[in-house]
Amino acid sequence: MLSVTVLLWGLNFTVTKYVLTHGFKPLAYSPIRYGGAALLFGALTLRREGSLKVGRRSIPLLVAAAAVGILLNQLAYMYAVKLTTATTVALILGITPIFTALFASAIGLERLSGTFWIASLISFSGVALVAVGSGGGLSGNLAGDLLGVATAATWAAYSVLVAPLMRDYSPFRISAIVLVLGWIPLAAIGSHQLASQDYAALPALTWICLGYALLGPLVITNVLWFTAIGRVGPSRATLFANIQPFIGAVFALLILSEPLTALQGLGAVAIAVGIALPRLRRRRPAVVAEPV
Repeated sequence: MLSVTVLLWGLNFTVTKYVLTHGFKPLAYSPIRYGGAALLFGALTLRREGSLKVGRRSIPLLVAAAAVGILLNQLAYMYAVKLTTATTVALILGITPIFTALFASAIGLERLSGTFWIASLISFSGVALVAVGSGGGLSGNLAGDLLGVATAATWAAYSVLVAPLMRDYSPFRISAIVLVLGWIPLAAIGSHQLASQDYAALPALTWICLGYALLGPLVITNVLWFTAIGRVGPSRATLFANIQPFIGAVFALLILSEPLTALQGLGAVAIAVGIALPRLRRRRPAVVAEPV
């Protein structure tokens, strides 16, 4: 389940780039996709749990999570993919775990070691190499690269925001509510593009891609991901999630024939090392004490 989830997530970078270069406007595509996902996932959660009810005290946190994890994240992601390559965005999203740890530390959920700060420096150096390797430099794709970083940061902030909610509600209920709450302002902001989009001119494959992006990365992966976490635990699941950006880059390379420069490859390695370093240092005593 984890392998399928990562593959579906990874392919979405390529799918998004394809629809944006074949007729769909960013703020027409994203509200349609999230509106459909909200309906489907809401119905699935109602069938599974019988209710979407939450306590009044949880509403502000859910609204904040929706604003950051859906609205801001989608605005950043859609225009990042539009302005730069899918490969670049996929690789930049590799720093999401670094942002997550930084935000968790800022609100007192986690204490960061000296090793983490070294790892962060390595990872952000990797992002710089990916950006320069994409041709961004001080112009060109720079806006897309920065929006890619914003995409990683907003998703990390969302992950930290929903952590307290997990004590009281299932991940399915949280996802269903956040999808609805996030879709409302996303549709409002995208209303002009939704109205002006020429739907009749869109090729059939673009509609197929929309169907995939709605069902695969948003609905099916939510079910697989949370089910898998319940069976293998979050630590192993996180290892799979960290592979997603690199799978995304491979799909973009193979399907879209996007170039992967030597600098981008070096940057990808640096990001991977930065992600792995704190985990390896944290796990070393446990491995020695309790060999499997």
